[in-house]
Amino acid sequence: MKKNIAIIMGGFSSEYEISLKSGQVVYDTLDTSKYNTYRIHIFKNKWVFVNDLNEEFPIDKNDFSVLVNETKITFDCVFNAIHGSPGEDGFMQGYFELLNIPHTSCGMYQAALTFNKRDCLSALKPYGIKTAESYFVNLGDSIDEDAIIDKVGLPCFVKANKAGSSFGISKVYHKEELQNALDVAFKEDDEVIIEAFLDGTEVSVGVINYKGEVLVLPITEIVSNNDFFDYKAKYLGESQEITPARISDEQAEKVRRVAKTVYEVLRLQGFSRSEYIFKNGEPHLLEVNTVPGLTAASILPQQAVEAGISMLDLFENAIESCLK
Repeated sequence: MKKNIAIIMGGFSSEYEISLKSGQVVYDTLDTSKYNTYRIHIFKNKWVFVNDLNEEFPIDKNDFSVLVNETKITFDCVFNAIHGSPGEDGFMQGYFELLNIPHTSCGMYQAALTFNKRDCLSALKPYGIKTAESYFVNLGDSIDEDAIIDKVGLPCFVKANKAGSSFGISKVYHKEELQNALDVAFKEDDEVIIEAFLDGTEVSVGVINYKGEVLVLPITEIVSNNDFFDYKAKYLGESQEITPARISDEQAEKVRRVAKTVYEVLRLQGFSRSEYIFKNGEPHLLEVNTVPGLTAASILPQQAVEAGISMLDLFENAIESCLK
């Protein structure tokens, strides 16, 4: 009997278009002789199964089933390709865990924790994970610009605390630019993290659960054509992503060890991709992504291919791991 696999994509955030591309790649890649695959679009106003004719069938949220031509379809596994909310922040994980449906991402708590940059970095600090100096602001707080600059210095980065794909991020060089950067970040989230600028090589490290083992993938160096690794650099080709990274063996070993520690300490499952900048030869963690991009141009699939793992194998391994 072929297993029914729901590939969820879309979501509620600015990342929904990227998620639809990731989900489509998973759908196009999986072996239909092994699995019955279903594209499930999840938006605030509708949850629907979309067939190859682009006909839509509503999902019954009571048990995550769908009625197609009077046949009720349930799912053996959910492949999560939703970047941002509700696929990367714990909501979908909690929903599927309540329904006892296996899914390819980490658990509810881990998703919520890693999606919150402030809380994730705070949780990892006791384990010796180095991070940039940071300052936190909630929507409605009074803004003490001098205190912020005293803490993090200039230039600094102003980021939405709970948003991915470089939405709501600005690099601030002068005090008078700070308020506008906060306004941009608050359009994405009601919490903002302001971090010191780390001047060094930026790398991205994929870690996956592969055939029952925690596997650190080849390291990617990020060289943005822009001032930093912003949305255009990440998704519109305005960057170089060099795998393997042009770093020393010592640096590579250090960041591999840190990335594996992060994965294991947080008790992650499935895919993860964490970002680091080297300062004084030491990797400093920027963030952890638990539903990274899954297109051929995305960093984690590039790393997998470098490691000799095809996209088909990468996706099938994720499904088989959660079906066990």
